[in-house]
Amino acid sequence: MPDKVEYWLELCDDDTKAAKAMLESKNFLWMGFICHLVAEKALKAAFVNDANDDPPKTHDLLRLAALSDTCLNLPNKFKTLLGNLSPLQIEARYPEYKAKIAAVLTESYCDTLLQETEEFLCWIKEKLGRQL
Repeated sequence: MPDKVEYWLELCDDDTKAAKAMLESKNFLWMGFICHLVAEKALKAAFVNDANDDPPKTHDLLRLAALSDTCLNLPNKFKTLLGNLSPLQIEARYPEYKAKIAAVLTESYCDTLLQETEEFLCWIKEKLGRQL
């Protein structure tokens, strides 16, 4: 299923560009959401590569990582990143959480989050033997 792996990785590249645009426009809530998408799609690429099957329809980053042989030795810094990104996918959509999450998403924090997300994507691509 190499073409499906490439499909997911190409989406990651497109979403990374969108996350950068959101950071530049100071739309931090959307930037965080898109960083979650990048990580999710990278993990789905790894799953497809490892299982030669379609990925599960879940947004749970740590679960996706656990299902992938590629991520068996996932560095702690990336486990932390996935944990930090997880609330940005679901909770950011609901009013009772949105203000709380938006308060955490400072420009500095978002800049770091984007850099870490790009580093995670590079790590996945390297593990999958893909061009960076």
